[in-house]
Amino acid sequence: MPFAAFLNRYDPVRRWTVLEGESGWNNTTRIAENDLGDKRVFRIYETHRDADKIAFEHDVLLKLNEAALPFAVPRPIPLPDGTTFATLADGTGRYAALFTYTAGNRPDGSVPAVAEAIGEAVGSLSLALRELRPTVAPAYLPCYELEQTHPSCPGSVIASFCEAPPLAFQDLHGSLLQIGEAMRAFRAALETVRELPHQLVHGDINDSNLLADPNEPARLAAILDFEFCTTELRAMEPAVALAGLIGESGDLGAAAAFLKGFGRMAPLNVNEIDALPLLMRLRRLDVFVHFLGRYLSGVDEAAVLRQQTQETAAGLALLDRHEAGIRSMCEQTMTRKAGG
Repeated sequence: MPFAAFLNRYDPVRRWTVLEGESGWNNTTRIAENDLGDKRVFRIYETHRDADKIAFEHDVLLKLNEAALPFAVPRPIPLPDGTTFATLADGTGRYAALFTYTAGNRPDGSVPAVAEAIGEAVGSLSLALRELRPTVAPAYLPCYELEQTHPSCPGSVIASFCEAPPLAFQDLHGSLLQIGEAMRAFRAALETVRELPHQLVHGDINDSNLLADPNEPARLAAILDFEFCTTELRAMEPAVALAGLIGESGDLGAAAAFLKGFGRMAPLNVNEIDALPLLMRLRRLDVFVHFLGRYLSGVDEAAVLRQQTQETAAGLALLDRHEAGIRSMCEQTMTRKAGG
């Protein structure tokens, strides 16, 4: 079994049991427990076979573990040779790694008190990442470079897919046209977006990448999954979270609470606040392009991209319907602070 063989490279004396974990769309995650009861997080990278991407992620995590953060972040556990990841012995070329384990539950970010706590924690993380100096170069481009995000889908391919989808997606043509139009609208604002302040960001803040304290649901125990960490618009950090916090009915309670917590720790400047609604749309488009690339490169079946297409179109429509309320919330909740 490749799992057992890989874990034995860390400690051949101990016996390991591999338990199911909550894997996301991109990778396989398992809980590895040895015969002493010690738990680790065992992760298999499914999306790519790129050692540079993993090296950057692990470099950031090791440095963050030296910072005085009020919550945990995963710490890569070194193999006997000092490296923090290696390939599985199953012939697939997939990389795997072992991380420290933190007990906790997935928080419910729709609860305003929890959302505010998440915002405050993410603001603290933003400040720490602002000061962090990696020794490895970032492997991912900023998400606003949508047409260069994935080698399988440059801008011309994205546009063609949206305008003339293959047979398996023709019933979603209306949704794809909506996504294509949003892509064109964002492209028109791209030069302005590029001028906003940049720093390292986590890039994928959502409930599935967070752990709440088992005894205090409104206290964050850990922020997980730094795979997409890169140098990016610093306002993209709250924008990513906000894109997932707008309720279907347009309820902005959780989003406003998140912004209150984030702004208390890491206030944005006026231009960044004004750009938040646009960046929330960018988040939706970035996820679509990510999964389009996975589909075109053969990683996912059509069913996965169909679901992401429908969710992207619905998310864009939601943002369109509640544009005025979202913009007012951003202006009223965040501390307006001039300068960078």
